[in-house]
Amino acid sequence: MKLRFTLFCILSLLIDGCYSPERNCVDFKTGAFEFEALVGTEVETTTFVRNDSIEIDYFRGKSDTSSIRWINDCEYIVQKINPKSMAEEKAIHMKILTTDGNTYTFEYNVVGEDRKERGKAVKVSSDPIKPNKTTN
Repeated sequence: MKLRFTLFCILSLLIDGCYSPERNCVDFKTGAFEFEALVGTEVETTTFVRNDSIEIDYFRGKSDTSSIRWINDCEYIVQKINPKSMAEEKAIHMKILTTDGNTYTFEYNVVGEDRKERGKAVKVSSDPIKPNKTTN
């Protein structure tokens, strides 16, 4: 009985240890991206372009610029450069959890708060200057 349990534990560790989600975060440090989110009852699309230190978001015909400070290849802090409210002054911690082709799944939260949200972004262009859906 003890031997079976030990073998089961070793086998479980081997199987679990072999699985590791893809995380090619460096591929997503720069470029143009799209992110869809449910806003009220409608799905809205945000497009953003990012280089190593700046991110520009385009939403409902308006743009907003944020600074980026990379913690490591998969995590960074985003903070609006010209916040228009107290809520916009708060920094956001972003963490890339997994990557798959031209998409990545991420987790984010306001720095200092425990509540985390998840999302998925699609890289639509490698050009960090402007989005272009036809180029990758």
